[in-house]
Amino acid sequence: MIDIKLIRENKDLVKENIKKKFQDEKLPLVDEIYELDIKYRETKKKADDMRSKKNDISAQIGLLMREKKVEEANKTKDTVAKMNEEILNLEKEEESLSAEIKTKMMAIPQIIDASVPIGKDDTLNVEVERFGEPVVPDYEIPYHADIIAKFNGMDKEAAGRTSGEGFYYLMGDIARLHEAMLAYARDFMIDKGFTYAIPPFMIHGNVVEGVMSFPEMQAMMYKIDGEDLYLIGTSEHSMIGKFKDQIIKTSDLPITMTSYSPCFRKEGGSHGLEERGLYRVHQFEKQEMIVICDPKDSMDWYNKMWHYSVEIFRNFNIPVRQLECCSGDLADLKVKSCDIEAWSPRQQKYFEVCSCSTLGDAQARRLGIRAKGENGTYYVHTLNNTVVASPRGLIALLENNYNADGSITIPVVLRPYMGGKEKIEVK
Repeated sequence: MIDIKLIRENKDLVKENIKKKFQDEKLPLVDEIYELDIKYRETKKKADDMRSKKNDISAQIGLLMREKKVEEANKTKDTVAKMNEEILNLEKEEESLSAEIKTKMMAIPQIIDASVPIGKDDTLNVEVERFGEPVVPDYEIPYHADIIAKFNGMDKEAAGRTSGEGFYYLMGDIARLHEAMLAYARDFMIDKGFTYAIPPFMIHGNVVEGVMSFPEMQAMMYKIDGEDLYLIGTSEHSMIGKFKDQIIKTSDLPITMTSYSPCFRKEGGSHGLEERGLYRVHQFEKQEMIVICDPKDSMDWYNKMWHYSVEIFRNFNIPVRQLECCSGDLADLKVKSCDIEAWSPRQQKYFEVCSCSTLGDAQARRLGIRAKGENGTYYVHTLNNTVVASPRGLIALLENNYNADGSITIPVVLRPYMGGKEKIEVK
């Protein structure tokens, strides 16, 4: 949510930003908010003035009573009672206007960074840099579900009986490799100075509204029937929510945390062959990183964070590239975002495995997260990035470490988590 001062003082900037995000249907909201804000401030001033006047008149009642001017005192009491009624009506109008402004403000997208490429959708995202040489071996790389089947590593049929489409059992060495990636990612981030956390896997609705836009919530989140609880789609939501309504000492910034969680999302499987595999599922596991920092430091952290993802995947022997998200592909709360995409030698193309974003003060404003320094309080900036999300990370690892004999070479960094194994052999 942007600062309403931007609409008061620079409507054209807000409108231009909406156009850059190809959301022209939201343009009328800017003028609507502008007019509502004028009305709100006028109503608030009337209420404040009335309260001040009432206090002055009320102070006269005691004096009149002491002077035995009972009739005049009673008339003054009647005047105060009428003023109380008028104040109450003004407060109701003030509350109604404030709620209407907030609802409309929640739909206004965050001001994007000047460096964000302008484009309508993800087809116009821009490749910035590649890391590692994308290799296509001279032998066939099977579809990842078929690779896993060689090791009896997955059972979607049984998961269909217990849970339905979009769920799975991972088994044996494949399950162990999946957990090894997450454990390595955890330790990697701890070594970078991040504090490890396991957060709540359910959060209240007001936290959900604080960390994401309503359309995103509707598309992603599972709600618990009859309760104000949602299953998290990513642990960054509960991690940022941890600081709701808190004032943080400037000396405690930056706050850097890495969290493990299962993640639950409504998205179903993609069409055709991909439905057999693990690319798009209802449940997965992820190691996440979040940073809460001073506004002046947020872009430095953004660049550090996505580089961490590159380093991890290169340690898994996986070539990757950084893809800058264009304006139309940015969620409403994001200032700037990029994807880290892993090379698929089977498909001979890249696919997303990490997403790094800086949200400026959007989440902090919605959740009331501020820092206190020498010059008073201010809203912090929040950032998040995927460390490793499996099974997508697992798919990339299997394809890029697949050998002609069907075995999987275990990356050196994962061997301590696999009991020292160097390969997973087909039995």
